[in-house]
Amino acid sequence: MTVLKTSLRNFFAHKGRMALSAVAVLLSVAFVSGTLVFTDTMNTTFDKLFASTASDVTVSPKAAAADDEIPQNGRPESLPASLVEQARKVEGVKDAQGSVASTSVTVVDAKNKNVGPTGGAPTIAVNWTPNELRSVEIASGHEPRGPTEVVVDGATAEKHGLKLGDELRTIAVTGDFTAKIVGTVEFKVTNPGATVVYFDTATAQRELLGKTGLFTQVSVDAKPGVSDDALKADLAAALGGGYKLQTAAEVADAGRESMAGFLDVMKYAMLGFAGIAFLVGIFLIVNTFSMLVAQRTREIGLMRAIGSSRKQVNRSVLVEALLLGLVGSVAGVAAGVGLAVGLMKLMSSMGMELSTRDLTVAWTTPAVGLALGIVVTVLAAYIPARRAGKVSPMAALRDAGTPADGRAGRVRGVLGLVLTGAGAAALVAAARAAEAGPGSLWLGLGVVLTLLGFVVVGPLLAGGVVRALGVVVLRIFGPVGRMAERNALRNPRRTGATAAALMIGLALVAGLSVVGSSMVASATEELDRSVGADYIVRSATGQPIVPQAQAALDKAPGLDHVTEYKWVDAKVTDPRGKVSTADLAATDPTYVKDLRRETTAGTLTDAYGENAMSVGSDYATEHGVKVGDVLTVAFKGGDTAKLKVAAITADVGQVDKGAMYTSVATVARHLPAERVPHSLLILASAKDGQETQAYQALKDALAPYPQYKVSNQADYKEELQDQVGQLLNIVYGLLALAIIVAVLGVVNTLALSVVERTREIGLMRAIGLSRRQLRRMIRLESVVIALFGALLGLGLGMGWGTAAQKLLALEGLGVLEIPWPTIVTVFIGSAFVGLFAALVPAFRAGRMNVLNAIASE
Repeated sequence: MTVLKTSLRNFFAHKGRMALSAVAVLLSVAFVSGTLVFTDTMNTTFDKLFASTASDVTVSPKAAAADDEIPQNGRPESLPASLVEQARKVEGVKDAQGSVASTSVTVVDAKNKNVGPTGGAPTIAVNWTPNELRSVEIASGHEPRGPTEVVVDGATAEKHGLKLGDELRTIAVTGDFTAKIVGTVEFKVTNPGATVVYFDTATAQRELLGKTGLFTQVSVDAKPGVSDDALKADLAAALGGGYKLQTAAEVADAGRESMAGFLDVMKYAMLGFAGIAFLVGIFLIVNTFSMLVAQRTREIGLMRAIGSSRKQVNRSVLVEALLLGLVGSVAGVAAGVGLAVGLMKLMSSMGMELSTRDLTVAWTTPAVGLALGIVVTVLAAYIPARRAGKVSPMAALRDAGTPADGRAGRVRGVLGLVLTGAGAAALVAAARAAEAGPGSLWLGLGVVLTLLGFVVVGPLLAGGVVRALGVVVLRIFGPVGRMAERNALRNPRRTGATAAALMIGLALVAGLSVVGSSMVASATEELDRSVGADYIVRSATGQPIVPQAQAALDKAPGLDHVTEYKWVDAKVTDPRGKVSTADLAATDPTYVKDLRRETTAGTLTDAYGENAMSVGSDYATEHGVKVGDVLTVAFKGGDTAKLKVAAITADVGQVDKGAMYTSVATVARHLPAERVPHSLLILASAKDGQETQAYQALKDALAPYPQYKVSNQADYKEELQDQVGQLLNIVYGLLALAIIVAVLGVVNTLALSVVERTREIGLMRAIGLSRRQLRRMIRLESVVIALFGALLGLGLGMGWGTAAQKLLALEGLGVLEIPWPTIVTVFIGSAFVGLFAALVPAFRAGRMNVLNAIASE
């Protein structure tokens, strides 16, 4: 009980000094808790949506694509309408309804503006049935009653200013058709951002599937007392084995599984950044308790002199850490809920609607947040606590203060050098790896070891690096600069720990910048080397190019040729009888001009002959295939063909790596016309001297189809750079949390060092140091610590990035590019970070009363 009382008294006596450490714990716990609440809320949203839309048993075609896949021919797989009546006659069936749904549509308003999402959630066109009232209710107007009427969801109507009577044009593979809005609906559960339009059944069948008498699925409801599993078994017996039957639970599980990949990537990525913030926070907490213990040396010595044991002193410091972790974690869990709400608002602005009505805070979230925050804080305080327990009673007779630590221990130095050397060797092994799998393991090991090595050896480096920075940055400020340098060198261990916190965040920034810049440079070089087409036409959402848009492109003036590029589902059997799924691309013969592919055997133009194809070099090596061999190709939904291998393409670079090529004519011979895939993209080249006119002609031809974009090579490179830049900006935003915690560490270190040097500051003021000079000294000390951390971090990060790029070169990204403008900007920005971190400590130091400072113990 005495230990607890002492700990409580010390904790509240130094609460101001611990505030920034508590904020670091709060931020780290908030990120973890916010991530868990956010992903749990997304799971709840989709679970409710799946539960509200699924019937007791759903019957769909066996070959139906997954919910998140767009059919290659733009038409979903269908069922005969007669199946509805068959299902209704099955014992235990209460009702059965046929449904038509397609995501291969684009809906535009009267201004030709796409009213659907351009990324993430889809645009869904469905037929109106009584089943829809499970998930939506009519908010205005009425349901669609004829071919010229459409109902739209209320969120889309509000977002795009749509009202009753407005006309919408729906672009489908069967053609364009228009309808007037006669009603809007509101979802009873959260709609995660999809645009949904409803037509009457006959219109949906005719315009989305090409003819009436077809449905994409049949929704069957059971009579009271009949279980879903029993109904499924009865339906399977009555309908035969040609269909896919799923209970409501199975539909929900399938939907959940389709979202699992996206949610898991988001969840674990954000938790990874939270872990980085925790790691940075550890340095802050270690520094805080180390300095508090050092400042209380005399107090601890007196406690030992009057009978306190080492264990009691040790326990007292750990109890203070426990209190700090508890306070920070409780606040962090609460802040995490707020962070989750903020993330939901951010996702809503990006097109994925999430409602706070579904906010889900599971009991595991506060449990994990509290456990992490408390455990990390106590572990971080363990070493300072042990140090406190070693204070002898004789320390009470000496002046309080931090003991000199001019040199880092030899053991620490040797350990740091060994770790750094081993990490560097691992990075070299990663850079020289012949395969990506083992190389990735070496890279991960190298990153961890070099990071640990730099953290351990940091105090050893502090002396030389800070002196060098002092010559460049501090000496111009005269005596004040020299005092700032000596202050930074006074305790290398503390300077190293403070700089290490900043080093971690900046190392990741530098490493990712090198990888991002190298990816863009590599892709740009490959485009210049291999792409011969002048223009690329494609959809941002992966929708196939509808026939009417294709026809408009073919008529555009000024073009030398237009090349279709289709992706075909097929299974290939090699001469040994081994079956594998093919990456089979069907293109026009002009594709050899649009994409310059190297061949290791044969001629690629021959692959476009009758019943001919090419394979990639990796496939040829693995399957023992050579030019002249005949492969058996089973086209999904069509015939099985014997195709002769006419060429083997070199699997280098990223564009079409591993692809097998055949002609569009060959595919058309072996697939029914309605199953021939539409082009995923179109490549085109202009006639000599007509590049500008052809570019504009293509844009004009596609003006009625806003879902497609025309890009020349310059546009494409810019889009690629923007995509990588946006991804890096998201990562930098997440890393900002770690950098904020690191800045708090600098602030805390300076604030505590000001308290530690109160008497010294008073004496300097007494012999003539002005307030302005004192503040400048503290600011310069902060700047040199920040630059020290930045120098280590940026150097380490460039090493990581270089090794990662060498590994990516195995996948075709062979250009290493160091983004020097970013590196220099970050380094200079670190000086401003140091200035900012010193504002409050310098201000407080300048306000000290000189006499009181001199008289302090």
